Amino acid sequence: MSEHAPPRSPDGIESINLRDALEERYLAYALSTIMHRALPDARDGLKPVHRRLLYAMRQLKLDPASGFKKCARVVGDVIGRYHPHGDQAVYDALVRLAQDFAVRYPLVEGQGNFGNIDGDNAAAMRYTEARLTAVAQALLDGLDEDTVDFRDTYDGEDSEPIVLPAAFPNLLANGAAGIAVGMATSIPPHNAHELCDAALHLIKHPNASIEKLVEFVPGPDLPTGGEIVESRQNILEAYRTGRGGFRVRARWEREDLGRGTWQIVVTEIPYQVQKGRLVEKIAELLQARKLPLLGDVRDESAEDVRLVLEPRSRTVDPVLLMEQMFKLTELESRISLNMNVLADGRLPRVLSLAEVLNQWLAHRKEVLVRRSRFRLDKIAHRLEVLEGYLVAYLNLDEVIRIIREEDDPKRELMHTFSLSDVQAEAILNMRLRSLRKLEEMEIRHEHAALTEEQAELNALLASDDKQWARISEEIREARARFGKDTELGRRRTGFAEMPDVEVDLEQAMIEKEPVTVVCSQKGWIRALKGHLSDTGSLSFKEGDKARFVFHAETTDKLIVFTTSGRAFTLGADRLPGGRGHGEPVRLMADLDAADEIVALFVHRPGAKCLVASSDGRGFIAAENDMVANTRKGRQVLNVKAPVEAHLCVAVPEGADHVAVVGANRKLLVFPLPELPEMSRGRGVKLQNYRQGGLSDAKAFRLEDGLTWTDSSGRTWTVAELRDWLGTRAQAGRLPPKGFPRSNRFGG
Repeated sequence: MSEHAPPRSPDGIESINLRDALEERYLAYALSTIMHRALPDARDGLKPVHRRLLYAMRQLKLDPASGFKKCARVVGDVIGRYHPHGDQAVYDALVRLAQDFAVRYPLVEGQGNFGNIDGDNAAAMRYTEARLTAVAQALLDGLDEDTVDFRDTYDGEDSEPIVLPAAFPNLLANGAAGIAVGMATSIPPHNAHELCDAALHLIKHPNASIEKLVEFVPGPDLPTGGEIVESRQNILEAYRTGRGGFRVRARWEREDLGRGTWQIVVTEIPYQVQKGRLVEKIAELLQARKLPLLGDVRDESAEDVRLVLEPRSRTVDPVLLMEQMFKLTELESRISLNMNVLADGRLPRVLSLAEVLNQWLAHRKEVLVRRSRFRLDKIAHRLEVLEGYLVAYLNLDEVIRIIREEDDPKRELMHTFSLSDVQAEAILNMRLRSLRKLEEMEIRHEHAALTEEQAELNALLASDDKQWARISEEIREARARFGKDTELGRRRTGFAEMPDVEVDLEQAMIEKEPVTVVCSQKGWIRALKGHLSDTGSLSFKEGDKARFVFHAETTDKLIVFTTSGRAFTLGADRLPGGRGHGEPVRLMADLDAADEIVALFVHRPGAKCLVASSDGRGFIAAENDMVANTRKGRQVLNVKAPVEAHLCVAVPEGADHVAVVGANRKLLVFPLPELPEMSRGRGVKLQNYRQGGLSDAKAFRLEDGLTWTDSSGRTWTVAELRDWLGTRAQAGRLPPKGFPRSNRFGG
């Protein structure tokens, strides 16, 4: 033998490639995880551990009408006979099936401490007791009637069902979650009444569209309630593909406390959010000053959820407060949908809503057929026995003689009366006391009833329509037992539209208070508290006087338009107070040295302005395009020295004409649509001048006439403007009698 040859393997040991061994064994592990641990069966919606729990409890006769038994006894039976895993894992699965905040339709009724929505754990299994619920009983109904296949348990000493008969749409009604190898499932709970309605519709219309099914099943129905704020389009797509998600928000209400004070009360929180952890998180954010609108949080929950949120001040908008909470806390969460299940109990596949319901319906049909055949076998056996009893009744003395005198009475009975083995055995096993009940009329009556039932079952098995009619009847019964008219079946989760509110926390922090904004000719600005009606007593620096005085709110934004054609934005809450003469606008915005203020006004979202330069060029600008986010402002009207921006006036809603007056005292009126709407530019010529430039312009509605105010404060209105009507860029003509010498519409 060569020195370098590998050593010979000892007898009975086979060498294999490590890579091949790992691939084979990891694949076996992956399949085991997928099939027997993580993914639910599409037919009964259960994983093996849950199915074995329910079956073991049924074997212990823990029906809804019976007494409770210790959970330790149940867990012991499950791990000893069916599920050879850790007792704590099995107990945790049992506990979850009993938690009404975790499972929409609990399958186990618990007695004792089974945990709570705060995230506290259940008591040890030696302290708690359990029994099955009516829903679990519906899942198990018919198990003894050969409706499903059984398999040997892990040790071969017992048998267990591969799937339950499931007279309840458990997969969607209670949902499922699990992580396997390379795949996962996540199905939120739904309303059983709605699922039954959708299933009944599918029976009548097998090719029903997803849009029609979503009319019956509009979305999940979660154990803890809340509100779904997902769009219908997203919900349709999720149910069509089997993948998607739903945004769920807490349900809240505003509670008045009197004298203008109020608080928010949260009564329902999103699914699978632990209330205790939620309150802790809110408190942490509050302490870190990341919730500027919130003053305090309290948990006043008893049996029901009652989470109290106190605003920082009474002026806070409750909708803004809650939008802030939804944005930063788990008061809004996303529930994912991934309907990856074992289709036909074998193949992992992502199913649509229609496919999931069809899987359940196909299973119910198979259960019905198998149960009917099982019953037919029982009927055939009983009919055979009854015919034997009838022979014995009619020949009772001879039968007694044969039993007493013959060495092999069974064979003699079969030979004498042409009986089958079953009939002869039944006669021999009959007790003497039953002879008094053996009356011909009773035997014939039972025989006739069973024959009639046999004919009905044969007709049922022969007709697909009759089978679906029977299944529909069973589904209606389930809908009646667990429907919306019952406390268990009422819909808990509502639907709501997303409020059209953008949360600007900095803006929301500002308390809304009335102010009077005052800006002098030299550009000194201030804000006095309240809406002042008499501003004649205001004081200014020597040689200065008022130029802009108007009412506003501290939450308003102010737009400053200057001779450079730039627009600057000031916050009304940041203006200096009324004491003193205020501060120069130049300290708040980066105005050029030569800049002068042309206009100062409150920003109205969605409004429009007419901007124009001194040489008579201009356009319509949206106020939203004039708002600047920096001190440098935003260029709106392009001008080049010596031309300057000359005016910025509001365009009233419904205005259809523009009146322009030049320094040459010529007035022109033309249609407003002749001016373009731009966000920035030089604009077009409003009026033609031989000398001078633009004095003033005004947008108005022709039907209302042209109005101006003279130097004495009197208001003039001219309704007949035919002589001044023209088109843009014309020269115009002298204004009507009474027009101010200042050439301005405002006096």
